[in-house]
Amino acid sequence: MNLISKIMPAENVLLDNDSSSKKRVFERVGILFENSRQIARSQVFDSLFAREKLGSTGLGQGVAIPHGRIKGLRDAVGAFVKTHTPIPFDAPDGQPVSLIFVLLVPERATDLHLQLLGQLAQMFGDKSFREQLQNCDDPAAIHQLLTGWKE
Repeated sequence: MNLISKIMPAENVLLDNDSSSKKRVFERVGILFENSRQIARSQVFDSLFAREKLGSTGLGQGVAIPHGRIKGLRDAVGAFVKTHTPIPFDAPDGQPVSLIFVLLVPERATDLHLQLLGQLAQMFGDKSFREQLQNCDDPAAIHQLLTGWKE
């Protein structure tokens, strides 16, 4: 069991055929978290964009890990978005992204936040893992890949 399995329920996997921008992806996950966790969508959106202003969370290789701190959030929560069409994300390699893991953490999160980001970077640094995600269009199977990943 990895750390991701503790923060991401199966319903937080979105296959997104509509989003063509970072803004639209952030709006979609804002709605998801508002409906599932009662976090105001505007708070999610603002938190993610505030972090992006510090520097892109695009990792390269078609992957981004936008993350933000949420006041009043008790536990970290994640969502995975796979876009049908890769979108610009200002990644270091200049490539657009289609695999997006959104991480929200409590306002004062420290160690766990860094552990989660570290594990996500390891997961998405694995070429065969990225390829498995790219080749899968079943949300339940994607959830299993993410939560079943072992270091």
